Amino acid sequence: MEKENNFQKLNDFIQKVDEMKKKDKMDLSSDQDLSIAIMNLVSIEEHFFFTGAKLGKTEYYDMIKDVREMRKELLKKIIKEYEGEVWCISKHLLAASMRLMEVGTKQLGMGKKEEAYDLFDKAYNLYSLFWGLNMKLIDVGDIKKIDDGALNRHDTEKKGLPAGSRGFMGKLGELVKKAIDCCVE
Repeated sequence: MEKENNFQKLNDFIQKVDEMKKKDKMDLSSDQDLSIAIMNLVSIEEHFFFTGAKLGKTEYYDMIKDVREMRKELLKKIIKEYEGEVWCISKHLLAASMRLMEVGTKQLGMGKKEEAYDLFDKAYNLYSLFWGLNMKLIDVGDIKKIDDGALNRHDTEKKGLPAGSRGFMGKLGELVKKAIDCCVE
């Protein structure tokens, strides 16, 4: 019964997102684009730091401030409400996701497909966790060890998962795929 209730909650959430998209109250595809831009701004901050350190030129450090302010301003457009360190966690989830994508792309270029695919899965899991936190899909107070293939700690059925799904992160990733359709204009 509780399992059915959880699936109903997920379906209700997806339906609400779809209704909001139709009413133009929420443009998740734009938010997704914005999250990728924010990832790149975090990366630019890092590059200014390392370039300044490697070259010994403080003018690169000075540029970090402007990029950081822009990143903070844009992140506020996605993260409207947060508690504790969710803001900082969100920034680091995006940054780690981007880095894993970049390393995965390099591995792919070297012909190491399996390593690349594993890194891409991890990057998407972190990205999904970012959206799960910020769309209030997960209650961080209730997170416990969840078995592979389970939606929550009460979900004991593991069948019917798409390839590559792993436990909570896999289910969250599937939900994010359904909720955010970047191809909807």
